[in-house]
Amino acid sequence: MGNPSLRILFMGTPEFALPSLQRLLKSHHKIVAVVTVPDVPQGRGQKLQASPVKRAALNAGLPVLQPLSLNDPEFLSQLCTLEPDLGVVVAFRILPKSVFELPPLGTVNLHASLLPKYRGAAPIQWALINGEQVTGVTTFFIREKVDTGSIIIQRSILIGEDETA
Repeated sequence: MGNPSLRILFMGTPEFALPSLQRLLKSHHKIVAVVTVPDVPQGRGQKLQASPVKRAALNAGLPVLQPLSLNDPEFLSQLCTLEPDLGVVVAFRILPKSVFELPPLGTVNLHASLLPKYRGAAPIQWALINGEQVTGVTTFFIREKVDTGSIIIQRSILIGEDETA
């Protein structure tokens, strides 16, 4: 008998989050919704542009939530209705406790550094600025202090001499 299918709530915004979303789409798990930032005006014409994660989610036929505030009672009610087993976050905002503690299995985050190094925003850029030769990714359980939860797995990668952010 295989692993049980989980109901996953995915949260992310930029292209960096797409491989994780695509991998989950190919899994036996069910993505119950995708949470991303509201569309923002971009370019000369200031036309509203959807995030890469929103575009991918819509192409996959997934429901998309774009709350202005993650503490909005209506948004939190929507999340409860979805009954996610697990939250998965890749390159998104800092989550309030009411969001990351909602799924019974918790919420995991994929962070673009070898934690505890380069906690917070722009870890790839900081690794390059500081001349690091190795960086990587960390998957961990989200807790109240940013990027401090229990680490599940880490993978390192060499930074090439010609790498830029």
